[in-house]
Amino acid sequence: MVVLATKLYVGGDAKQRSLDSLTSLVENDLADLDVEFTVGLRDDGFPSVTITGEDAPVARNLLAEEWGAVTPHRDAGETYVGTLESWDDEGFILDAGEPVRIPADELGLGQGSPDQIRRRFGLVQHMPLRFVEGEADEPARLADDERDRLYEWTRGTDRVNVNSATRAEVRATVNRAGHAEDIVTVERLGLLEQSIICREETDGPGLLSDIGPHLRSELLVVVTD
Repeated sequence: MVVLATKLYVGGDAKQRSLDSLTSLVENDLADLDVEFTVGLRDDGFPSVTITGEDAPVARNLLAEEWGAVTPHRDAGETYVGTLESWDDEGFILDAGEPVRIPADELGLGQGSPDQIRRRFGLVQHMPLRFVEGEADEPARLADDERDRLYEWTRGTDRVNVNSATRAEVRATVNRAGHAEDIVTVERLGLLEQSIICREETDGPGLLSDIGPHLRSELLVVVTD
């Protein structure tokens, strides 16, 4: 079994749609392997995938690479994935099956309070983030690859990050709002966290204003330099 480092936190019909979407995504990931699988949901919102078959070890590694994996034991100096659970003046708290605190001075994302940094880089709640487990008595920190990815976002075109919606739902909302030609694509960050990448001439704050009323989500815009 592998526990995917992406959370399912919506309820009602949206919960089943999200589970169906995840099952389809896992099926696509494992299409070329000789395996059978079932998708479940832990009480803490992390989905688990039970895999059987000749290629099961390969399949588990593939899903861990694609989604990140929640593991009960983490080794110092290794990189893992946690979801952004909360933030305060002291830093970020990620959910990696248990709370992992990233102190403000270990974020490595420039000046400002943790909340100001979160908003500047479009870090919506529950977004998966890579971190490095600290050595003994040392705190965890954001992974270098994660910092590089977030800085790269500020150098391209504007983007609008969204939570609580699947990629298909965000695409449909953009289309309904009449902005299909104003975006490059919708990039999947997690199962329910997406990033709408704008075209060069598209104003990110304007896009957010137009699609915001149609989504029961947190939306944050990344405005490029």
